[in-house]
Amino acid sequence: MQLEFNANKRDDQGTGASRRLRRTGRVPGILYGGPTAPQSIDIDHNELFQLLRKEAFYSSVLNVKLDGKTEMCLLRDVQRHPYRPVILHADFQRVDANKKLHQKVPLHFVNADVSPGVKLSGGMVQHVMTDLDVRCLAKDLPAFIEVDLKDMATGHSMHVSHLVLPAGVEAMVHKGEDPVVATVIVRGGKAEEEEVVEAEVAPVVAAAPVPAEKKSEKTDKR
Repeated sequence: MQLEFNANKRDDQGTGASRRLRRTGRVPGILYGGPTAPQSIDIDHNELFQLLRKEAFYSSVLNVKLDGKTEMCLLRDVQRHPYRPVILHADFQRVDANKKLHQKVPLHFVNADVSPGVKLSGGMVQHVMTDLDVRCLAKDLPAFIEVDLKDMATGHSMHVSHLVLPAGVEAMVHKGEDPVVATVIVRGGKAEEEEVVEAEVAPVVAAAPVPAEKKSEKTDKR
């Protein structure tokens, strides 16, 4: 997926300059990385706000149009207002088309409802991971990775090694590890049922009888 946005170079620095820029509907940002020096930029707030509503904008290689030139970059950080729908700042890192990059890519889970563990056993899919750190060239970076759960049975787990990755994409995991991506668990397990049974047969503790002396004391007070 090709996503692009427009930006202008800016020379003014500092908190005051950024505040004035935001009043005009622009978002201050920075474009850094590669052999070129970091460049301060500003972006139209509405354009950036709409792009940030797309999941792919966070994990795809982006094309920034800057003063008539187009550069590839990745979104690295976004600063937002604590409670208002306002973007305060954005950081972008330049991408070299000939060098492999590291990026987290979201996982899209499909066919959970038709898996044996859910459809036949009444289980529930538990997502252990929601994204995956990958390494690849910019041209091979996927917007997401699909995780097909159609063969998942109760008590079984899907690991990173089971994922079907696009050509040229490599999962980045620690050596010797194979993390769990998803598993199917049983709703209302045996331990939960035993707790219910114990609660049902729990003995009722009767109130202790009041001694005769106490009764007489109450009678005297009357």
